[in-house]
Amino acid sequence: MSQGLFISFEGIDGAGKSTHVEGLAQAFRAAGRNVTVTREPGGTPLAEQLRALALNAPMDPLTEALLMFAARRDHLGQVIEPALARGDVVLCDRFTDATFAYQGGGRGFDLAVLSQLERWVQSTPALPAGTLRQPALTLWFEVAPEVAAQRLAGARAPDRFESQPAEFFRRVLRGYEARAQAEAGRFARIDADRPREQVWDQVILAVRSRGWLA
Repeated sequence: MSQGLFISFEGIDGAGKSTHVEGLAQAFRAAGRNVTVTREPGGTPLAEQLRALALNAPMDPLTEALLMFAARRDHLGQVIEPALARGDVVLCDRFTDATFAYQGGGRGFDLAVLSQLERWVQSTPALPAGTLRQPALTLWFEVAPEVAAQRLAGARAPDRFESQPAEFFRRVLRGYEARAQAEAGRFARIDADRPREQVWDQVILAVRSRGWLA
């Protein structure tokens, strides 16, 4: 339990994943762990600036993908890797699966290019050669785009992604599905179209089943 632990939270906007990040952080802290809570894109001053550009400035899909991975590289070097080296539990609101879902699935961008960027950006001296930094567990909050849109309605002004039509988010869901099938051992599907307490029960079960919380 003194080793670092990396858990990511994934899902479309309105899936409710962010609600449970702090709950899981509190559960780990109650168990005596140090916890780093962060997000993507973002998590560092530079990455937050890149986030603002990606969410608001018009750009083509390649520029968008490059910004996401540039932000991720800085985030890994400045926050995630140091926290894991300290033995922290790192809880990250989105990671690379979101890039494959949104830029790959939603935008239809070349998955081979995304895979190459993933290999370049997520290689780290802390891991054996050829191994990429990935979460030990990815909690995928799965919900229909129509349900997510209803939850977001009137909550805030939509950004470039939130303002996309339902068909875009259906493609994003298919992107997540492909990642989940390719790395089934890393993913835990969370039925997010349930009351909050039932969603939390699924989250805590997924973590406890791996022996990370009593």
